[in-house]
Amino acid sequence: GNSRTVAQAAATRLQQVNASLPADIVAAPVLDRSVLVNSTIKTVARNLTEGALLVVVVLFLLLGNLRAATITALVIPLSFLFAVIGMNRFGISGNLMSLGALDFGILVDGAVIVIESTLLMLGQRRAELGRALTAMERLRVAADSARKMARPAAFGQLIILLVFAPILTLEGVEGKTFHPMAATFMLALVGAFIFSFTFVPAMAALMVREPKPKEGEAHSDDGEHETKLIRVLRGRIEPIIRQAVARPRAVIAGAALMLLVGIGSFGLLGREFMPTLDEGNVAMQALRVPSTSLEQSLAMQLALEKAIAQQPEVETVFSRTGTAEAAIDPMPTNISDSVIVLKPRADWPDPKLGKEALVARFEELAGQQLGNSFEFSQPIELRFNELISGVRTDLAVMIFGDDFSQLQKVADQVALKLRAVEGAADVRVEQISGLPTLNVKIDHVAAAQYGLTAADVSDALSTGIGGTAAGKIFEGDRRFDVVVRLDDSARNDPDQLASLPIATPAGVVIPLSSVARISVSEGPNQISRNNGSRRVVVQANVRGRDLGGFVGQAQAAVADVALPPGAYLTWGGQFENLQRAEKRLATVVPVVFLLIGSLLFMALRSGKEAVLVFSCVPLALVGGILALLLRGMPFSVSAAVGFIAVSGVATLNGLVLMQAIRERLDAGDVPMMAAINGASSRIRAVLTTALVAIVGFIPMAIASGSGAEVQKPLATVVIGGLITATVLTLLVLPTFAARVAKVRVAG
Repeated sequence: GNSRTVAQAAATRLQQVNASLPADIVAAPVLDRSVLVNSTIKTVARNLTEGALLVVVVLFLLLGNLRAATITALVIPLSFLFAVIGMNRFGISGNLMSLGALDFGILVDGAVIVIESTLLMLGQRRAELGRALTAMERLRVAADSARKMARPAAFGQLIILLVFAPILTLEGVEGKTFHPMAATFMLALVGAFIFSFTFVPAMAALMVREPKPKEGEAHSDDGEHETKLIRVLRGRIEPIIRQAVARPRAVIAGAALMLLVGIGSFGLLGREFMPTLDEGNVAMQALRVPSTSLEQSLAMQLALEKAIAQQPEVETVFSRTGTAEAAIDPMPTNISDSVIVLKPRADWPDPKLGKEALVARFEELAGQQLGNSFEFSQPIELRFNELISGVRTDLAVMIFGDDFSQLQKVADQVALKLRAVEGAADVRVEQISGLPTLNVKIDHVAAAQYGLTAADVSDALSTGIGGTAAGKIFEGDRRFDVVVRLDDSARNDPDQLASLPIATPAGVVIPLSSVARISVSEGPNQISRNNGSRRVVVQANVRGRDLGGFVGQAQAAVADVALPPGAYLTWGGQFENLQRAEKRLATVVPVVFLLIGSLLFMALRSGKEAVLVFSCVPLALVGGILALLLRGMPFSVSAAVGFIAVSGVATLNGLVLMQAIRERLDAGDVPMMAAINGASSRIRAVLTTALVAIVGFIPMAIASGSGAEVQKPLATVVIGGLITATVLTLLVLPTFAARVAKVRVAG
């Protein structure tokens, strides 16, 4: 279900319940999931708005034509509405993931290519005629321009669609998380593609006028109008392109060096499944020895709550101990789940206090309450981890075998090793023993002498401890069983229980001790099984470092722990999700890259040129890797989505550039000049498509609201990747193209 809808419906029903309560009783919600959802949606809406505005500003600055920039900018709301219609049709909700990854800069790339080509051809046509164009002439130019750019733009956007296909193959939690995002982005791309070749050419023919040459104004060889910014950039970039094409060996060596740097840097990155979403509240689980009674747990929990509630950052604390009547979350009486609801950060004595520092203070306070051990997490995160692997922590080392005593020894050794690893927190071994057990051993010979069977003795014992229904009480339409049993003090005292009277068939009443021996011993607290084997779990949270790096170091530390015959261990929790996602992507991404290569070959009809364009992808990934390293962010599934997005944009720009170089070759230019002139003629298109995609993600990269943690890795990868992709596309691709063209002409 939709958590926001359910929470709001529950709040509405609670208001109805309040109306039926006594006047001095009020039921007030203390934790409302819709507050967090609304906060994340607010962050997404702000990022999308700021990103759209930045994209529009870049369009006006680089296109140099107010009407052309306006037409291109209109593709943003149109494609967004197209996506929203599709989301409504396919039942995709608007949330942090489905809307959070939308980059309007990427969406307008196709429109930018078409409108930039139209401006170029309008300028060329006016220069040829020496006069202003008529309406029909502009219409033909707009149609010819769209037709001319149909192949590179269509194949480029099809490739961007294709690179998102691996996301749709993800399974499990990562699939549930990222499928809506990929579907929304692909819907928006389809809408943008349609509008780029229908709305944009039509509006360009009606509204855009060819630029008028101004006295003293600089023009390119094609006669196109340029903004001052483009003229400055062209003046700096063109000489560099010429030098790069003239020195192919240096460029090739530089590109190879960049790839090596990228590969080396990737090895330095940490790994995690997903960035942790700051929910704004803290979850605390208190664990006590298994023999702790409900009364003891409640008393210890109350003292703990009072200590936490006195902190100035805390709004309220509430807990749940044991299992409720509706046993949706079975839990023994020695465990309490607490939710620490925090005040708004503005009301804290130190609003800049970090969440980890606050949790560390809570741990110190909790540690002063003897008899408890603790795990700190977040309300949703705790349940999320529990649903994944049955534990409430980030990492679970599951030890399987047949003998619990041996498994306990191995688990203790593993826990000792984990505590020594940097970043380990809340390390504990699953409590599998220590529960007081009442043992009643029936003396069959003595029972037979009294004419009693084992079933008679068991029934009497069952009545005394568990109770037996002896009648019913009716209250209106409701009815209740009348249960007969011993009182609590007698049931918990073996000596009193030994005096339990049992009636024999002869009518003689004897005590239970006459036919059974009663004792109390320590028994198993719980018996967990997976895959046909008994299981003991060592749990740990990870703080202050990435999960993948922690697990790698932990696995090395645990490797020397001797396992008894038949025993083995596995690693679960969030790390299990990361492994599954990485394995799936490692299988699907190469297949998708092969399909992209096939599309490039179909678009260019040349294997060598397709390889050249595809070479832009690894060069683009280098920038994303370096950006993550500079910002101290680990590699995650969110970052992987960013690498996927940047691969598509880099391929699109490479395809447009190669198309321009081929046009120059067809016009009769020698390969070197064709590479230089082709790259120079598309400087504005490449810069515009890259810059609009970069600025569209800037708000996400620097955002600080709820949910920003999930978006930052994705935005960081795209920004860093497109910076290097743009630079290397304008320098490396023309250099390689000149070399390939020489071989082709010579052949």
